[in-house]
Amino acid sequence: MSQTTAELIQIIEAGAKSAMSLEQIIKIQIDEWLHSTERQWMITGQRYYISDHDILQRKRTVIGEGGELVEVTNLANNKLVHAFVRKLVDQKVGYLLGKPLTIQTENAAYLDLLNDIFNKSFLRLLKNLGKEAVNKGKAWLHVYYNEEGQLSFKKIPSEEIIPLWRDAAHTELDAAIRVYDVEAYEGTTKKIITKVEFWDTSGVRRYVLSEGGLIPDVEAGEFGSHFTAIQDGQEQGFNWERVPFVCFKYNDEEIPLVQVIKSLVDDYDVKTSDNSNNLEDLPNSIYVVRNYDGQDLGEFRRNLSVYRAVKVTDDGGVDTLSLEINVEAFRTHIEQLRKDIYEFGRGVLFDIDRVKSAPSGVALKFLYADLDMDCNIIETEFQAALEQLLWFINTHLTNTGVGDFSNETVEFIFNRDIIISESDVISDIRNSVGILSEETLIANHPFVTDVQAELERIRRERNTDMVQFGHLGQQPQGGGEQA
Repeated sequence: MSQTTAELIQIIEAGAKSAMSLEQIIKIQIDEWLHSTERQWMITGQRYYISDHDILQRKRTVIGEGGELVEVTNLANNKLVHAFVRKLVDQKVGYLLGKPLTIQTENAAYLDLLNDIFNKSFLRLLKNLGKEAVNKGKAWLHVYYNEEGQLSFKKIPSEEIIPLWRDAAHTELDAAIRVYDVEAYEGTTKKIITKVEFWDTSGVRRYVLSEGGLIPDVEAGEFGSHFTAIQDGQEQGFNWERVPFVCFKYNDEEIPLVQVIKSLVDDYDVKTSDNSNNLEDLPNSIYVVRNYDGQDLGEFRRNLSVYRAVKVTDDGGVDTLSLEINVEAFRTHIEQLRKDIYEFGRGVLFDIDRVKSAPSGVALKFLYADLDMDCNIIETEFQAALEQLLWFINTHLTNTGVGDFSNETVEFIFNRDIIISESDVISDIRNSVGILSEETLIANHPFVTDVQAELERIRRERNTDMVQFGHLGQQPQGGGEQA
């Protein structure tokens, strides 16, 4: 059915009148985010990394009157925590990010600038980003200028950031909402205030979250630019052409490790805790009491534990029914759980029975296959994130008059910390002389940590040798024989 121009205008005007304000949209996004499954998994991932497992909240219960479960305190309630998540996270981060990052570019001046930015402090930050990404599915890096006007980077907790993506692949940001709590005092009373920041390419808007909605944060500045700089003797605000947040993902789906293995880890905690409870309770196993001189079973248990004796009538007695634990079934289940955790967590299970002697290079590759596969995915995501970060760095260098390096090619090399057969690697490097470049051979040598520094040492040694021994082999001047 066709509509007249006047009718279309009426529809547009009605939509404009009912359209939500930016603050209303932000409030809806925050409400959804605070109760979202994604955010809950982030919090769970951090909990399990610090060994705050669900088992710690478990209560020992029995069936009470009416069939309802009631808590009991006179039975063992051991809560054994197994830090598989922490070990697997540290294993991945240590393997991929434990060694310094190598940067390669043909422009020597540009390389020096990048090495100054990607210093030891940044490498520590990158390692923490890796831990955050594995624990929570993704990590966020904020690009800003510190009080000294230096380009700086800061990790923001992932549960505080609500990304508004421009594309379905989650590669470009339209805006980012940050919601976080701060402590404040009203007189002598401490209270928690929820701050909200809305970042886009036009700047940052600041609010305080209240029950009624968002209130402009007048104290912090309701609206501001991404950063300020002194121009013509005056302080002016400037904005990046992009939202100054970079996302470092664990995988393309942004799923944290704990989401994959939590059920397995929980079952491992429960089964071992139950087994510990049974071992503790078994000495006080089931008692069969005949003609007990008394009616209170609690008194019977007390007499047994304190006096090691009970009083019975003439033909009375006390027998026990032992509770047998199926040790083999328990051991089989636990071992399978352990293998499953490492298999689906894509880690390296160091089994002494499998690695009885020093394994060969091929055996090590098989041992590290799952970890390598997972770290390949992490590296792909981190390479893309570093490329986005490089845009901010290049823009900074251009804006500060250092130079325009936007057309330079940069390669980031992640030096994995794998246990290797060093003799095999050195032998392979020696056999590759004349086939590969010297820089590539040195970069893969197990003894080298800084490729450029090692190349410089080699140049200095060669120059010294030329000075000391360069005259050897030269013909004496004059052509005559030496006396």
